[in-house]
Amino acid sequence: MKTKALFLFLFLLILACDSNENAIPNPDNLLIGSWVDPYYNENETVFKRAPALPNNGAGIMFKANGDFVERSSGWCGTPPLSYSDYKGNWVLENTLVTITQEFYPINYAWRIVSVSETELIVKRELTEQEIDHQKLMDLYNEIYNLSISVSCTNANDWLFTAYGAKACGGPQGYIAYSNQIDTDAFLQKVEAYNAAETAYNIKWDIVSTCDLPQQPKGVKCQNGFPLFIY
Repeated sequence: MKTKALFLFLFLLILACDSNENAIPNPDNLLIGSWVDPYYNENETVFKRAPALPNNGAGIMFKANGDFVERSSGWCGTPPLSYSDYKGNWVLENTLVTITQEFYPINYAWRIVSVSETELIVKRELTEQEIDHQKLMDLYNEIYNLSISVSCTNANDWLFTAYGAKACGGPQGYIAYSNQIDTDAFLQKVEAYNAAETAYNIKWDIVSTCDLPQQPKGVKCQNGFPLFIY
């Protein structure tokens, strides 16, 4: 009986210590602790310090050992909301805190605008991976805009080519283009995009499914846009 009582005392002591870690600001790193009641002000997010994360509310927790916890209702905003913990890790470098989680977005960063014993203000900042991905999307947008720069009125004027590079191998899909544009320049842009996505996959260790997209048999025109025939 005494052993059980001692075990219960130690368990409650551990819980109390863990709560105190979050309730009492760490003078060496004010970021450590629980932050709740997020308020969004343009491109900044304002949090209030709390002794613990709420059971039915949003919040984040920075632990001294580098663990990170986000309590969120996920993407669904329809009541009744159900909150869950999404765990990850955090690293602080000067005023930039980088967060890594197992769900999307896997890597993201906040620039600390200010942090005190009672308030945390952060500003979303693009990571190197997000910057690389944006460059990749800019390349794709160039290709896509060229592909729709001519209205589809005669299917005989349209061709298609594979584009992209899945991490597991093979293209991401197929894109139609008119022979009325500069096809050489268009195909060179597609090749540049394919090479860029391959480099992106290698650099960031991207994974993908290994299924291959179905290759179209031809193109037809509908309301001025090309549609694939399978």
